[in-house]
Amino acid sequence: MNGNCRIKAPFFEIGPKSYLYGDDIVELAKAADAASEKYNVDIIFTTPVVSIKEVKAATKRIHVFAPHMDPLVPGRGLTEILPESLVAAGAEGVMLNHCERPLSLGVLKETIRRADEVGLATIVCGDSLAEASALAELNPDIIVAEPSELVGTGVAVGPEYVQAATDAVKKINPDILVLTAAGIANGDDVYNTIRAGADATGTSSGVAKLKTREERAAMVDEMIGAVRRAWDER
Repeated sequence: MNGNCRIKAPFFEIGPKSYLYGDDIVELAKAADAASEKYNVDIIFTTPVVSIKEVKAATKRIHVFAPHMDPLVPGRGLTEILPESLVAAGAEGVMLNHCERPLSLGVLKETIRRADEVGLATIVCGDSLAEASALAELNPDIIVAEPSELVGTGVAVGPEYVQAATDAVKKINPDILVLTAAGIANGDDVYNTIRAGADATGTSSGVAKLKTREERAAMVDEMIGAVRRAWDER
């Protein structure tokens, strides 16, 4: 753990990916901010890089994360994402090793080190129990344990996987927070995952693919309410 993380369990991660852009991203962030305050649940909002500054300016409670960065230092690197630029834009953390942008362990280790240097919290994705265990050795702040074959399917992981993934990480470093996700489509999925023992869960298409801002805001409220209820009942 690098000491940069101010997030506490239970929490939730919303990652709209590229399903949304522009004002729709900002409006979703505002809905997340309202739900975070209403239910007293920390929310990581993993926004497209180009929207970081605008999302940060429009919200008060959510934790704004970038979806990727490179282990770059100031200088050359035309198309890469500089860690310092994320900090300057207002990001608090960065997501790494998502199944849509996988990294080798060597690159991941160096990227986490650079995040530590600039004060960014790290949330690192793993698509198996073995990978989650290996990632725990790198001491990120948060590990996302989600089978990549379920991402975007609407089919959620079961309680056995939630408990096994949490145990695999905590056995190596009990201070690492564990987010178990993939296929989270509604409040029931959220409730069941948190009740099964996860520190957190999250969604992307379960919110972002809804057709209107009002529908997206209502689903965010439903999901964050389910986090609160499940955690309080544990």
